[in-house]
Amino acid sequence: YGERRRLGMANTHLADIVAGNEQQGYLSVGLLANCSSLMGMLAGLQQSDPSGRPLRVGLVFIDAHGDFNTPETSLSGMLGGMPVAVSAGLALWRLREWSGLEEPIPTGHIVLGAARDLDPLERDLVEEHELARLSTDDFRQRSPRMHAEMERLSRETDIIYVHIDMDALTPEEVSGHGLTVADGPTSKEMAKALEMMFEHPSAGAFGIASYPAGKDPDGRSLKAVYNMVEGVIKGLKNREP
Repeated sequence: YGERRRLGMANTHLADIVAGNEQQGYLSVGLLANCSSLMGMLAGLQQSDPSGRPLRVGLVFIDAHGDFNTPETSLSGMLGGMPVAVSAGLALWRLREWSGLEEPIPTGHIVLGAARDLDPLERDLVEEHELARLSTDDFRQRSPRMHAEMERLSRETDIIYVHIDMDALTPEEVSGHGLTVADGPTSKEMAKALEMMFEHPSAGAFGIASYPAGKDPDGRSLKAVYNMVEGVIKGLKNREP
């Protein structure tokens, strides 16, 4: 269990930081190597109530891929394509618990955004569990559906985590990423969407995964990161006092 155990320990450490930030009134921004850190971010929010009561966490997962595979559905077997399903309790429960996520995230509290490249059996699993979906155009247009999903999660959960894999963006902005998919929003379009999402008081943390380190010679992908973080900050500033 070496690699999985190490990942779980790293996620537990991340969860401690996120929980501490939340308890002190800070917004956590996770700069994450890949989407497997999702479990640590979720665990930290789940554990952030000072009373010790596990919070109900909503997830808006924005990625060109669903990351909703299990070992049984995956074509590649890549662990990085499984963290949403693991977080939901559908597979690898030891890894979830090692990561500090004691309670699975109910599938009704998960929204997939901009996912446009799903494996066949993964797509079946998404449909079986009736995951809510937001399209690329929902982000581009900041659609009423996006607002409705944020409102729904705000009612049904205590806190919302918004997670972006950079391959969700248009490939021109992440040319060094190995898993890009056509027809993604630009970082400025996504920043506007994030501004709207983080106007909701329940939006409690933000994460960006898979920056193509070493493969961004002109800094375009890094600028995309800055654009999105700036959108989050603007959303916080727009909140009602």
